[in-house]
Amino acid sequence: MIDPHNFLRERFAAALSAAFGGDGVGADPAIHRSAHADYQADVAMALARKLKRSPRDVATALVAHLPSDDVIAAVDVSGPGFINITLQPAFLNRVVNQMAADERLGVPPVLAPENVVVDYSSPNVAKEMHVGHLRSTIIGDAIVRLLSFLGHNVIRQNHIGDWGTPFGMLIEHMLDEQQTGNDDSVRALVLLYKAARAKFDADPAFAERARQRVVLLQQGDAETLRLWRRLVDASVDYMTSQYQRMGITLGPADVRGESAYNADLPAVVSDLQALGLARESENAMCVFPEGFTGREGEPVPLIVRKQDGGYGYATTDLAAVRYRVNTLHAARIIIVVGAPQSQHLAMVFAVARLAGWAPPSLRLEHVAFGSVLGQDKKMYKTRSGDSISLSSLCDEAIERARKVVSEKSPELPATEQQQIAEQVGLGAIKYADLSNDRIKDYVFDWDRMLAFEGNTAPYLMYAHARIRSILRKAGLANGEETNLQVTLAAPEERALGLHLLGFGSVVEKTAESLQPHRVCLYLYDLASLFSGFYEKCPVLKSEGDTRSSRLALCGLTARVLAQGLSLLGIGAPQQM
Repeated sequence: MIDPHNFLRERFAAALSAAFGGDGVGADPAIHRSAHADYQADVAMALARKLKRSPRDVATALVAHLPSDDVIAAVDVSGPGFINITLQPAFLNRVVNQMAADERLGVPPVLAPENVVVDYSSPNVAKEMHVGHLRSTIIGDAIVRLLSFLGHNVIRQNHIGDWGTPFGMLIEHMLDEQQTGNDDSVRALVLLYKAARAKFDADPAFAERARQRVVLLQQGDAETLRLWRRLVDASVDYMTSQYQRMGITLGPADVRGESAYNADLPAVVSDLQALGLARESENAMCVFPEGFTGREGEPVPLIVRKQDGGYGYATTDLAAVRYRVNTLHAARIIIVVGAPQSQHLAMVFAVARLAGWAPPSLRLEHVAFGSVLGQDKKMYKTRSGDSISLSSLCDEAIERARKVVSEKSPELPATEQQQIAEQVGLGAIKYADLSNDRIKDYVFDWDRMLAFEGNTAPYLMYAHARIRSILRKAGLANGEETNLQVTLAAPEERALGLHLLGFGSVVEKTAESLQPHRVCLYLYDLASLFSGFYEKCPVLKSEGDTRSSRLALCGLTARVLAQGLSLLGIGAPQQM
């Protein structure tokens, strides 16, 4: 199926080359939808200065190389040099109907699927998941869904914190208190961790025993390993329950924590030494990749073995890169973690390249994101200053959504209201996160994210439910609208059809840029365009072919809304 947007870019690239030869001006023309035509190009404005000609002269020369044909109905120059393009009605109708007949809605699977490793969520063992895990989990899962939809072999990796000093502390406290039974609730684990931490900080003798317990853990002591495994298993069960509740696709099989790389760490360091990359500095083993300097211009080290002989996150992350390349055969590694880790990951990536563990063809990408803030523009926490647990956040979202749904649709049975409230509440949390440019902080605002107006999940969900209601009233509740033909006549129909055709392009660009807010903006614009169409173009009151066409357009819009929300991990209720 032809995407008109990409098709016109290709046409303009050819026209630029034909009009101006080898001046290097024919790359990536700027084309967008316009209120004055189906599409508008402002490429002439950008080229005018380079060519030392007026924008209108440049535009006129380009138009001369864009003749009308079975795709382009008319091209004209307006204003200082804008190029307006109108598509042939028959062509537009044909490609919209092709999209409607396609189960994938015009989004082709990639021709060359890749192994893509996505590292996301990464909570710690024996701790409750909280709002600080929200963004990595939600953004990572949206990326996984997008890449999977395009046909890539996506390998999820949940790099949980399950190794190191905290476990010596926890296990030693368990033995002291004889807490070796079966109370593995997250509440018990959190209380255990707090008590162990308090004892570790206050009792030097206990702290020393805890450090020795870490040694026993690293040496494979049977009783120590048994208690460690119990902590890990209980925590994974808890994490899994949270993921299932939120509709996150991570499962126990995706867990590969820090402990999985423990045996590989000495080899990572010795190999770096053998390559001449690692050297001793202040009794630690370090690599100094070029381009990383401190405030005074001094080189910044990546410490791969600490002064005490232990290993930190850098060594583990390098071991993870080697595993993902050598064992998982990754062509692309995506790590979803907060922006404060940018320099650390950049240095890890640089060292992996220097060592030859990350070949030039491998794409190493850090999906950075900002923080979740409260109304006071500080880190979002409870009034007492504690982190807000993920569980309580979900509880509150669902309860707030239940009140909204019961007010908006009191006629629905209570069980159905609850089901919709769960979709709306959890979807609102996800969408509020994903609809923002991920690199920026955002303010957590219940009223805004649960509003039925504006760029919110409830607004999109309601738009989908509204369309489904229209189709049910027309007697097309089982998808029969896919058998009807679309004919775009009114301007509002044409605008809606053009936007629908851009779905595939948005999905592909988002999978490349890893910026889910692009999909959110597309869906919001789609719902807004549908609202304008429905206001100006009667559907149920129209007759004959016009009625059939508009019902088909409604059905296609609903399918794209549902598919787009699904790619974000958000449900689309049939009614609200």
